[in-house]
Amino acid sequence: MGNDIRVKADGAGARLTVKLSVTPKVGVESLKAKYGVTKYDLGLGYALPESLKALVPRNAPEYVESGNQYVERIMRALYFFKQCSLIGPSGTGKTHIVYLVSEISGLPLWEVNCGLQTSVYDLFGRFVGLGKENWIDGQIVSWCRYGGILYLDEANMMKQDVATRLNPLLDTRGHLVLTEKDNEIIPRHQNGYVIISMNPYSAEFAGTKPLNAAFRRRMSVWIDFDYLSVGSRLSQDEVELISKRAKIPLETGEKLVRVAAELRKLYKNGDLPYAPSVGDLVNWAVLVADGLSPSAAAEETLVSVTSDDPEVQNSVRRILQMILGTHDTAVKK
Repeated sequence: MGNDIRVKADGAGARLTVKLSVTPKVGVESLKAKYGVTKYDLGLGYALPESLKALVPRNAPEYVESGNQYVERIMRALYFFKQCSLIGPSGTGKTHIVYLVSEISGLPLWEVNCGLQTSVYDLFGRFVGLGKENWIDGQIVSWCRYGGILYLDEANMMKQDVATRLNPLLDTRGHLVLTEKDNEIIPRHQNGYVIISMNPYSAEFAGTKPLNAAFRRRMSVWIDFDYLSVGSRLSQDEVELISKRAKIPLETGEKLVRVAAELRKLYKNGDLPYAPSVGDLVNWAVLVADGLSPSAAAEETLVSVTSDDPEVQNSVRRILQMILGTHDTAVKK
């Protein structure tokens, strides 16, 4: 079942027709029940434009619920406040959870990396060619018009002028002034939600800086992310997930997670530049399942992904030797 909306284009008076359809519900209700978020309906009354269906994530990977209830906390924050912030080191699942929230909500996901290479034109739009009739909306403007979840990744790398322009969108004014297009005022869609994510501000994350104070105050809820296993804290859920995805024995999966937990502890202490994510562990485990010994498989995955620095790589190898032993062998199929 669908409807048409017609938006009058500037200048030539042409009309743009966008077909709308009801947000698909297949599989969504079971996900809502699984994560206990049935009462937080972010897509209530939302009509999904046919052209934006591809922006709604599908079949997001399984999420290990370890008591942090990230999905519920994010959806609750969006339901009541329309926006929230996620903060934590790389590989802790921030982006993964955002994709899952978008899928559960049935809302398009407008993903923006706030790195220094992202231009104002990419975010807000530009005229193309001659004349003023050929305007192309940027990501943020499209989100304003059509709704969904605006995901600003690496938000503490955002350019100052971009953060300042977003402030009216994030407070009670709820609109964007498009200075590039004759100061057009674009109201924020009623089903428009904002999630920002970032690594903790520190020297190790090149390009990061403290958030603009005004922008920071507009984030209603802050949710801290951490690894499932760190140091002596070992998550059996993570062990089972790695073992299940790569089809390796649980005892092998536990050894791999123990290595990761030790590397994560060193990372959090500032002794390593990177700590392995769940995805990194799955990659490592897949090669182990294919017949490589854990140490040999780590050389092609874990060791190289941590750093290019030979000294740092040797530190990783010492952890591997300490936990796996000097003569670890391939896993028998």
